[in-house]
Amino acid sequence: MNRYRWVILAVGAGAQGAAAAYYFGLATIAPALRADYDLSLTGLGLLLAAPMLGLLLTLVRWGQASDRFGERPVMVLALAGCAAALAIAPLGPLPLVFVALVAAGAAVSGVNSASGRVVLTWFPARGRGMAMAIRQSAVPLGSALAAATLPTLAAHGGSRAALWAIAGLEVVTAVAVAIWVREPADAVRTTGSAARTRVVDMLRNVPFMRVSLAGSLLALPQVVITAFGVELLHDRAGYAPATAAALLAVSQVGGAGARVLAGWWSDRAGSRLRPFRLIAYGIAGSFAVLAPVLTLESAVVGAVLVTAGVLAVCWNGLVFVAAGEMAPPGRTGAFLGLQNTAMFGAVMLASVAVGALADVVGWPVTVLVLIVPAVAAGWITRPVPEPPSPARVG
Repeated sequence: MNRYRWVILAVGAGAQGAAAAYYFGLATIAPALRADYDLSLTGLGLLLAAPMLGLLLTLVRWGQASDRFGERPVMVLALAGCAAALAIAPLGPLPLVFVALVAAGAAVSGVNSASGRVVLTWFPARGRGMAMAIRQSAVPLGSALAAATLPTLAAHGGSRAALWAIAGLEVVTAVAVAIWVREPADAVRTTGSAARTRVVDMLRNVPFMRVSLAGSLLALPQVVITAFGVELLHDRAGYAPATAAALLAVSQVGGAGARVLAGWWSDRAGSRLRPFRLIAYGIAGSFAVLAPVLTLESAVVGAVLVTAGVLAVCWNGLVFVAAGEMAPPGRTGAFLGLQNTAMFGAVMLASVAVGALADVVGWPVTVLVLIVPAVAAGWITRPVPEPPSPARVG
């Protein structure tokens, strides 16, 4: 079984990467979507927001389902549902496309909770941080795969070809999950008998809510890098768009590696939140350096932004593991679903808020302002007690 857990991790990470290739990869075919459906920028924005809307609507429900029925049926149904919606999406008018993209997001969100739950279930506490970090690293890697392949497909076959390619990826991943994912023999046997976890009960869990809030606060500085990094490098430092995109890719790959290191660190420290706090304060420090560099419009901006970007994206796995370990037996999926809902909701709101703030006060001041949520994220987790680590969670 000790060896088989690495198979579980590979399949779980692959499923998470396939999901990310859809909900983050859709933006890579934005020009093709505009051309195929004659979209304004506002219309394009609504279409690109469709997957995230679907995710937010169903994350908690999928988490509850994974607690009740197990990870394999939930992940297979989620991936297959996403594939079916994407197969239909290009076949109708624009309203059908929007509804299908929302439905695909609502379906594939099941992977977020269930793939996290299966990794937490198979790995003991000592290796859980690094395992979850590897699984979380599949998100930027899946996004990178989409960026490397979908624009070329769209250039030759339109957005239809790209959407069908994603659908094919989801089908292949669903088959892999059906073949290889199972529960460990010594797992806590609550699946199938667990009552549905009420959202109000999760909201009353103060340590869990503090951890979820801390992750949501760190989403604000993260969005500066992931959503506006290319624009910032191009507008402030004069980088060509292709060069700016390449630097952002370097930051994402570095962040994926840093996620693994952060998970390993948390295993050795016996704590998820102590490393999280230090990373949060490190993000604040890197933004304090980035802000004055931006005022100089210097070529050094690229190096500083890449460094800040690595820090800004490396903490996600720590929050995810901490949230899962705080869940009562048989409730991990629901807790992870609510934590993911808070995270994705914060990302959506941050994308609007950060852009609006930069329009009013400019990027240097915006970067300085975002030091506040980074410091606050570290501060609010200081009184949070971490539970004793069980051999398994379920």
